[in-house]
Amino acid sequence: MQAIQLQTESIVEIATFLIRRWSEKDNIIVEISDKVETRTRLNENKVILTPLEKRIGNDFQTYRQFRTSLWYEAMRIKFCKKILSNDHAFGFILNTLETQRVERIGRKIWKGMDDEIIFNYTYMLVARPQLHTVYGKARIVEAFYQYFMFGTIKGEIQSSQFEQIKKAAAFGKKIVNKAIEENHDTEWLEEKISEIIKILDIDSLLTIPISLPFMKAGMALSEEELLKVLKIISKNKEGDFGSIDPASIIKGDNVYDEYKVLLDENKKTENKGLNPEPIGVQTPSTKNVDETVIFDMSLINGLKMRFKEWKTGWKEQHLRTGDEFDEENYIDGNEPFFTDEKKSIKTKIVILLDHSSSIASDAIEYKKATLALCEVLSYLKVKFAVYAFSTENRSVVCWSVKPDNVKWNSITAKRLAQIVANGSTPLAEVYDKMFPILQSKRPDIFLTLTDGEPSDPDAVRIMTKQFKGLGINMVSLGLGPNTVRATTIANNLKHLGYEKTMAVSRLKDIPSKVIGILNV
Repeated sequence: MQAIQLQTESIVEIATFLIRRWSEKDNIIVEISDKVETRTRLNENKVILTPLEKRIGNDFQTYRQFRTSLWYEAMRIKFCKKILSNDHAFGFILNTLETQRVERIGRKIWKGMDDEIIFNYTYMLVARPQLHTVYGKARIVEAFYQYFMFGTIKGEIQSSQFEQIKKAAAFGKKIVNKAIEENHDTEWLEEKISEIIKILDIDSLLTIPISLPFMKAGMALSEEELLKVLKIISKNKEGDFGSIDPASIIKGDNVYDEYKVLLDENKKTENKGLNPEPIGVQTPSTKNVDETVIFDMSLINGLKMRFKEWKTGWKEQHLRTGDEFDEENYIDGNEPFFTDEKKSIKTKIVILLDHSSSIASDAIEYKKATLALCEVLSYLKVKFAVYAFSTENRSVVCWSVKPDNVKWNSITAKRLAQIVANGSTPLAEVYDKMFPILQSKRPDIFLTLTDGEPSDPDAVRIMTKQFKGLGINMVSLGLGPNTVRATTIANNLKHLGYEKTMAVSRLKDIPSKVIGILNV
């Protein structure tokens, strides 16, 4: 299998699409983290996933595991009333039973998942620890998990404890069956966990250690080893899944087409320096677009002269003490010493441009100002990305003008030139479309330029809070036809959770205002 490293942004985007499709909930947020095991936080509508590189196997195998774990979390979102912490025995056992319950319900809806579930079981078993490496009563819980989930255990355990484990597993399967047959939910199952705790003779608050795989992440099983484990899983799961063909499962043909799309996008990124666009984000066409109409060379050159010192990286400072004595300054009564101070701009910024219908009357001047801003940011070698939003065919569209890894050039200028100002200001919806991008890239500043109030202020507050939770500084720039109106818009934006709001009544002042917030 081709060895590649799929971009986090691509993974987040397809994961967001899949989990929203599977769970039928459009507000689910996906996060990739190597600091925690895969988990779902129902109260936050968030799924945190272990990255591909932390999993066992080659690239395609880890993607298949990643995809299946995503399906399980989607089923939890759809069918679980609560998800407890795995840190203690009670929550660990409840979540284990819930995994089986949601799997069986989910398989009735998503019949094509069977091969991937079996394949995933194989690697789940491989990743579980040998029982002799788990100490104390936690060994009993681990043995219960392995026997309940896989029908086998890795290693040996005392015969008396094994009888307890088999009895507890049988009871667990019985109540899962009953929950499905009689349409009981999580809370009903939760009432039965104490019986399993009693059978296993453990404390419900017993700490469950983090189970580390005995194989290193990235290591792949040989086909012989994989088949050996897969045959064990196939035999033990035949009662639930029917006849299983291990050779067909290893191939994973039903997922490879999807995976190949990611490979192709990744190759395109390497060859052209372009990111695959996120779900809900489009790249404007650049055919038959004359970008020269939005070039204001006087404004651009004036800004470059103004920030020339930032370009060189050095600025002469006159001080009371310093490296060299300046006689003329001393005679003039100014600070007599001067020194050169190194300046550099390390701020990473993402800019979102409002192209709602209220911009239409000033669209050319607005684009001239924002293009001049992009020219100067490029001139100063600032890391920046530019997006815009408008309404097209009655649907809001988030446009990718310049991703952060693409240079500002005539193509990106053409993209900006072709966007037609239209529609309302659905900021929350646009922010939702952009969340995977900012979650992946984590810029220092997310700046929104807008001349109106958002359609849903409460939803914007929620999204602003989520961005700030990623460590991103949220800044807004209110545009108005005069000082009073611009100030009013900026004051209204303050109540939406932005850490800094600014006002501009003259469009040509936009570049200076934006550059002024960069850390030098």
